[in-house]
Amino acid sequence: MTARPSGVLYSPQLLSLAVELADYPIRTSAPALGHARSRTCGSTIVLSSMSAEVVSEPGLKVAACAVGQAAAAIFARSAEGLTARELQVHLEEVEGWLSGGEGLPRWPRFTALIPARDYPGRHEAIQLPWRAAIDALCKGEGDG
Repeated sequence: MTARPSGVLYSPQLLSLAVELADYPIRTSAPALGHARSRTCGSTIVLSSMSAEVVSEPGLKVAACAVGQAAAAIFARSAEGLTARELQVHLEEVEGWLSGGEGLPRWPRFTALIPARDYPGRHEAIQLPWRAAIDALCKGEGDG
């Protein structure tokens, strides 16, 4: 018997988050740029940060499904000031939860993504913003 999904994937709440991405325009001349691509669905995110040490004024260019767009908006709202190391800890929480762990990631508004846990094809899209930010900040570590 197939497991039944726990909620509606494309809820009005999830879909409304995509609109928030307009608040985070990409800055291609920013000191830190990071990229992430999903191997499962091909979604991509480019993230800009006005600092190469912490996420600062994040900008996003997102080519993803509504789940990936929602994850990016959720990420951008609360990522300001975080280091690559802190982001890695949060990414590990997200990965653990997606793979069946009990604890919901400690990230504001992450509850909007709960129904996506039942859709493994969307898991990498959820992780993309954290991966892109870590990529941006890790590239900046060697500079200077």
